[in-house]
Amino acid sequence: MAHDPERRRFVLSAAAAAGIGAAGRAPAATAGDAGGPPLAAPASPAAASPAAASPAAASLAAASLADLGASEAIAHMSRGELACERYAQALLDRCAQKRALNAFITLDPARVLEQARARDGERRAGAKPGALFGLPIPVKDSVNTRDYPTTGGTPALRTFRPQADAPLVAALKAAGALVLGKTNLHELSYGWTSNNLAFGAVRNPYDHTRIPGGSSGGTAAAIAARLAPLGIAEDTEGSIRVPAAFCGIAGFRPTTGRYSTEGCVPISPLFDQAGPHARSVADLVLFDSVVTREAPLAPAASLCGVRLGVARDYWFAGLDPEVERIAAGALRRLEDAGAVLVEAPLPGVASLVDRATDQIQNHDVRFALARYLATYGAPVDLKQLIEQASPDIQAVFQSYVLPGGENFVTETAYMAARDRYVPELKRAYRDYFAHHRLDAMVFPATRVAAPLIGEETTLDIAGHAVPFEDAVARNIAPGSTAGVPGLVLPAGLTAGGLPVALEFDAPAGSDLSLLSVGAPLEHALGRIAAPPA
Repeated sequence: MAHDPERRRFVLSAAAAAGIGAAGRAPAATAGDAGGPPLAAPASPAAASPAAASPAAASLAAASLADLGASEAIAHMSRGELACERYAQALLDRCAQKRALNAFITLDPARVLEQARARDGERRAGAKPGALFGLPIPVKDSVNTRDYPTTGGTPALRTFRPQADAPLVAALKAAGALVLGKTNLHELSYGWTSNNLAFGAVRNPYDHTRIPGGSSGGTAAAIAARLAPLGIAEDTEGSIRVPAAFCGIAGFRPTTGRYSTEGCVPISPLFDQAGPHARSVADLVLFDSVVTREAPLAPAASLCGVRLGVARDYWFAGLDPEVERIAAGALRRLEDAGAVLVEAPLPGVASLVDRATDQIQNHDVRFALARYLATYGAPVDLKQLIEQASPDIQAVFQSYVLPGGENFVTETAYMAARDRYVPELKRAYRDYFAHHRLDAMVFPATRVAAPLIGEETTLDIAGHAVPFEDAVARNIAPGSTAGVPGLVLPAGLTAGGLPVALEFDAPAGSDLSLLSVGAPLEHALGRIAAPPA
């Protein structure tokens, strides 16, 4: 999301004036709260199915089904070793156990189990299992779904039910996936915390007093906490990558335009991009292959000869000491694994981002949201949407988005951002990768680990007060503004047990190459411990 520290101060003061205590707010509404089924479903009869009684299924019983990766779970279900209904029930049980995370806005266990039983019936009837056979996938509640409301995390859309799935959701379902539920988010995706004043704050699985990052915090929390192995997120400026970094999971923002964003609550068509959260690169690759119908490249055998740019002048400046320590150790592990670290600055980035990123988002959202509401038959128009929004979002729109606001973006400023500064940034990236013969560049995804819920104005970094959005968003903003693919992988845990991540940005259009080198990158960095049980 747009990263203007003055805007963040303005928003927080407005929310405080309204007397909102989001950090202590009750968990978000579920399908049960809206008159649907309760969160916890009765035990599934799938445990008595022939698949459950097989030797392979018996061995699965000894392990936690919720710990399976997407590819593993799909393989077991496709071979009939694990009933889809049994697996869905295991994830639903986990969702019930972890309800305090507030990861979901809508969760309908009866519907999920019904769809899982249908998949089991299809397999028994001889149908060929799809690439995502039986996999329940949490979907960010800004992506249209036919069978569930799409709220955008905002009150005016609380009961809005689109007539059709977004193409991205349709592609996953066509491959055999189920929608597990709709995940909580920062309201209208317009923020970094997922501290949603309408539906309650999402909590970080590693520390419930801390944010999961925004705006796709619900999906990231669900994946990290083993509520599902693969989920849909969205990223305009960093909303896939920041939550992935703070929650210790893998996240992939593809080259802008690689995946359809039709049927997604928008901010700017120039930057908006959906993408996956997962716990492994292999599952990110699976998601990409299903959505694009492109065969993935074989995973790279090693990092030997892989050239990674290190631009310390921008991406490594002013880091929290713990982030700096973990990043330095991670770079050493990459080098030890054969990667070639190329120390090379990328000058001018800060100025170009400052002149382009916020201006385009704050200009485009007014028109893009109005089109979305009209196109998909929402029950409100833009004016009504904003009138019913939470105080923090109202404050942002009134100051930055709507005509007459103190920080309203003029057409002159917008056209300069769109037609001059963004092309300059894209050119700078192209030249940087080409001149230094880089496969990707590497840097800490954020300057800090996950902040406390409510700690959203300034953060302390080594004794210096740093604007919240600069601490969280500075490093990820250039890549999305330039439209390049970015892969986030966990790199370690702080002394306090919070995840820290590296991001790998690659040339625009090189998504398959970046994903292919993801496996050895993941191996070199190593796995981090799961969140507390």
